[in-house]
Amino acid sequence: MKIKWLDKPQKHDYPAAESYLSLSMDRQTARTAAEELRNAEMTEFAAKDIFRASGLSLLGVSNSHVEKVRAQIARSDKLSPLLLYRDKANGKLIIADGYHRLCAVYKFDEDAVIPCKII
Repeated sequence: MKIKWLDKPQKHDYPAAESYLSLSMDRQTARTAAEELRNAEMTEFAAKDIFRASGLSLLGVSNSHVEKVRAQIARSDKLSPLLLYRDKANGKLIIADGYHRLCAVYKFDEDAVIPCKII
């Protein structure tokens, strides 16, 4: 099954990324990061590499958000690319927006190439 992607993240992904980032950094830094993500070029990485760099666990298919994305994939709906932030201080990749999409895609194909923006 081929996973389909939108050409760019959806507008609501940026405020979601800002909100998530504001949990681990001050609000202004999170706001600046979201704006930098908005202006960043599109790139792509393998799903397995994003997981390894983030150090996060894979959510199971019983997660309602992952299941919703899996249904979108099955219907051939296009998914929004991920928004990624390099936390240089801790040497980790933060998935600012798209964690559930990443988990759903990984269940289909861990080698899938995922479009994203990264700063």
